Amino acid sequence: MGSNNKQSTTYLEFEDNTLLIELFGSQEANLKFVEKELPVTITTRGNQVVIQGEEENTRIAGHALASLYLHLQEGKQIDTTDIIVAIRQAFEKDPHEEVFLTTKRRVIAARSRQQAAYIRALKENELVLAEGPAGTGKTYLAVAFGVEMMMTGQMDRLILSRPAVEAGEKLGFLPGDIREKVDPYLRPLYDALHDMLPLEQVTKKIALGEIEVAPLAFMRGRTLSDSVIILDEAQNVTEVQMKMFLTRLGNNSRMIVTGDLSQIDLPKGTPSGLQDAITTLEGMRGVGFINFTERDVVRHPLVSRIVRAYERKKANS
Repeated sequence: MGSNNKQSTTYLEFEDNTLLIELFGSQEANLKFVEKELPVTITTRGNQVVIQGEEENTRIAGHALASLYLHLQEGKQIDTTDIIVAIRQAFEKDPHEEVFLTTKRRVIAARSRQQAAYIRALKENELVLAEGPAGTGKTYLAVAFGVEMMMTGQMDRLILSRPAVEAGEKLGFLPGDIREKVDPYLRPLYDALHDMLPLEQVTKKIALGEIEVAPLAFMRGRTLSDSVIILDEAQNVTEVQMKMFLTRLGNNSRMIVTGDLSQIDLPKGTPSGLQDAITTLEGMRGVGFINFTERDVVRHPLVSRIVRAYERKKANS
């Protein structure tokens, strides 16, 4: 399968090591079967799988393995027939229906049912609001979606924004040039980008204006077309700022708003623009809503326990 001679490498990372024994098969028999079918070369490094070969074949293999992993997460078993079906579906499937995101450096699969719902919402709606605790993949998957849309030529630009709330967005009072002033607030967005694109590509695309990482204050007065626009840490924007941001949406653009309503840093008594937007836009056509909970945290298991401990403390206070 696959007629593209361009060579590429696809990376997959899996959260639950206990499922990898079944995914790989006895003496990695399942991986060897995939290698023979496509063909590709598959190597494993702990919970990471590295797939090398022709570009289309590595994409198909990555999607097939991610699909089989989700199969195992649902408590099902897999055999050779399932592998053949997964490869066929990965080969034939409309990318808009998949619960995977393909970036330059890796195929990113949903790690939970809610993440799968989030990816589907991103592909089906012009605006998605995602709320929930840290570690649920809200921002990471949003950036991956933006990178995929750029790589496939569906969008020209990726715009990433955060409110510089600690500085009250009065950036002129901070020392240094504009990059030095805003970088500390935007670093998590750069980190996600570097996970998905080689460093030289990130640098080049920023220089060309194809990727823009900027504080929310820089969005005023603009209409953003042919772009994926992400607003992160949206619990820390005011109602006025949120309305300003949402009305930047231009033709053929997608907008993603993420935040955690348990981590509001706005002055006391100032309503969160994220909470207001969730209430105001409820039921509107073209708008998707995703609510993550601590059960969806996919970082280190300790992070989930920490979140639950703080929630218990809050409930008992």
